[in-house]
Amino acid sequence: MPLPWLNARAPAAAAASSPTAWLRLGALAAALALTGCAVGPDFKPPSARASDSYVAQPPPATVATPDLAAGAAQHFERSAALPADWWTAFHSAPLNALIEQALANNHDLKAAQAALAVAHETTLSGRGAYAPSVSAGLSASREQDPPGALAPVPSSNAYLYNLFTPQVSVSYVPDVFGLNRRTVESLAAQEDAVRYQLLATQITLSANVVAAAVQEASLQAQLDATQQLVAINRHMLEILERQLAKGYASRLDVAAQTTQLAQLNATLPPLVMQLQQQQHLLAVLVGRTPGEAPPAAFTLDGFTLPATLPLSLPSALVAQRPDVLQAEANLHAASAQIGVAEATRLPQIELTANAGRTALAIGEVFKPGSGLWNLGAAISAPIFQGGALMHQERAAKAAYVQAAEQYRSTVLTAFQNVADVLSALQQDAEGLKAAATAADAAKTTLDLSQRQWKDGYAGYLAVLGAEQAALQARIGLVQAQASRYADTVALFQALGGGWWHRADLAQDGDAPAAAADTTSIRGDHEH
Repeated sequence: MPLPWLNARAPAAAAASSPTAWLRLGALAAALALTGCAVGPDFKPPSARASDSYVAQPPPATVATPDLAAGAAQHFERSAALPADWWTAFHSAPLNALIEQALANNHDLKAAQAALAVAHETTLSGRGAYAPSVSAGLSASREQDPPGALAPVPSSNAYLYNLFTPQVSVSYVPDVFGLNRRTVESLAAQEDAVRYQLLATQITLSANVVAAAVQEASLQAQLDATQQLVAINRHMLEILERQLAKGYASRLDVAAQTTQLAQLNATLPPLVMQLQQQQHLLAVLVGRTPGEAPPAAFTLDGFTLPATLPLSLPSALVAQRPDVLQAEANLHAASAQIGVAEATRLPQIELTANAGRTALAIGEVFKPGSGLWNLGAAISAPIFQGGALMHQERAAKAAYVQAAEQYRSTVLTAFQNVADVLSALQQDAEGLKAAATAADAAKTTLDLSQRQWKDGYAGYLAVLGAEQAALQARIGLVQAQASRYADTVALFQALGGGWWHRADLAQDGDAPAAAADTTSIRGDHEH
């Protein structure tokens, strides 16, 4: 670690006295650039140890509920590829069209693309420090010296004169200790972080569109069933009121049925509100106003549940989840900032050169004998700044530790996401099977009630009650089907969305490769 420098700048300048100094100065700059070393740690991606699964007992497959939408058994295959257009696995043409519209028109995605362009141009701007700075100028002045001046400027001894000076200035700061290199390294890592944020935005957008379409279909089916329930209960209330008039029913029966009908009516507005909110959400996701909701009306039967699901190893997940890669890029940027802080405490060398002409008249500027030039070199070092640079370096190292811990937390959260979804898929399948059993039993009860009513062994109220139970079971079945679709979407999102299979998203060196399996991350850095 370099010692703190005292607070002063000690320049040492040398002016060249012959044209050969140009060559000497250039050679010196090249030597400094070639022999300089970048201080600070050289970043290495965090290492890991192996892990085979996200949960103690990985699921081989989920249970099946035959002859039912979303009832297929789902098998998990570690070798299965995760496609970039994973939503096509649901085999819904309207859904595919809606996602394409969202990817083309969503404003959050366009903002993320603009943010990446900003980060890219900022990185290119930082690379400008590698090259010399060249500027040109022209000065024109009218001057008057006092009559008693000892040395008038013009050779004509004039006291009042014009002075014209065009010149070109060149300055170059050799990157001896790697300040520029570490700065650009940090900027490039920040650009990577923004790029992975863009990928996360795109994956989240696709998942949100599919989830909203599934939820819309589920709410529409629940609304239809609830409206039928309201109609049945209204019919039951009419029958009870007629029976009350004839003395076959009590006021208690009528009051109970009136309460049940009112309770069912109260469930309609929330369902309508949620359905409209999903329609508004779909409109906004595809870049439209809420009043321009997509005309496509989705149904649960219009989706196909993917029977084969990819299940990446934890090591592959670390290499392909955009949020994990973004956290790693942030860690890289923090590592480079340590080098920036260390280089700021070391001496800096600046080489300068100026060439131009000066004359008393604009027409004499380019005549022989009017040329001027100079070469110089200066070195400056911070000597005392109240400990500011030392504490900035310590802050950079603490920021690296912070980024390392955030990286570890992001990795664990990614593992948790996958584990939670795997558990949810298992329970969704079990829940759908139970809901289907309840729906079948309710349908059997309804069929028997209808036959008994036709044969005169049961009243019509019993039939209506059976119809009500069947519709309630239907609502539970719809909710179970929607859960299977939604959690399947969540699995594709949790595994990274397959962005590396798209040429327009993956660049050279970005596609994740097989890496060591990851359960614990080492956040040290190498010097």
